[in-house]
Amino acid sequence: MRPNKYLNKKTEVEGITFDSKKEASYWLYLRQLEKNGEISNLRRQVSFEVIPAVYGERVVRLKTKEKRESYCIQRAACYVADFVYIETATGKQVVVDVKSPITRKNAEYRLKKKMMLAFNGIEVTEI
Repeated sequence: MRPNKYLNKKTEVEGITFDSKKEASYWLYLRQLEKNGEISNLRRQVSFEVIPAVYGERVVRLKTKEKRESYCIQRAACYVADFVYIETATGKQVVVDVKSPITRKNAEYRLKKKMMLAFNGIEVTEI
């Protein structure tokens, strides 16, 4: 079996497979905070649309009539956060991404992180 591109090891915790040991241990930390009532509505792998899909319209000629139909020109670009939760004290939504120093340099990730702030007003917290 070929090693992972970023040298992380998939880890299973509570029946959930995580991309890395670091992500799995942070999940356990967040679960404890949730049990203590410090955070709520803890979710994993939450998708945020940063650029909407682009649709076009075309005319399809049938035997007896013409019909207009919509089609996708370009799919939406999405950012998937590792964890999202609400801080109980402030009511603020927190979006967290667990990254290693290697993956922080990924150009696609950095661009989507900037788009999350610019277009959605959401700051991504890196762990």
